[in-house]
Amino acid sequence: MKTARYLSGFAIIASLSVGCSESPSAPTSPSAATTPAAALTADQLAGTWNLVSIQPTGQGEELTPPGATYTLSFATGRLSVRADCNSCSAAFTVSGQTLTAGPLMACTLAACPTMAFEHVYLSLLSGESTATVSAGALVLSSDRGQLRFAK
Repeated sequence: MKTARYLSGFAIIASLSVGCSESPSAPTSPSAATTPAAALTADQLAGTWNLVSIQPTGQGEELTPPGATYTLSFATGRLSVRADCNSCSAAFTVSGQTLTAGPLMACTLAACPTMAFEHVYLSLLSGESTATVSAGALVLSSDRGQLRFAK
């Protein structure tokens, strides 16, 4: 008799556990799930942004080398890049929160003292990134890593 009660209790607990395991682990807000992020505008990007740091995926954040100039400027459909002693130019598009630099970027090829940093900067910048603009800061994030800029 005791065994039957234990088995019945176990069956009830197991049923409840299985039923609960299929529900989300945290409650979600319906508005959070259906509200898309505000679309980025060309006006939010316009002007020149100074690179603060780079952070390739899986690596630590690196500040811009002292004495070197790294900038990103946006004007009608084009972006201009200053990468220490080199400069680059490319087309860009914005769709929602996605900024696409390129597909091709034309750059000068001088041998700058910060060549390794420059190479990583340009590889993180090229292609699609999720752009966030807030309080004078621009952050570009992708599966390649993250770039942080300030006005």
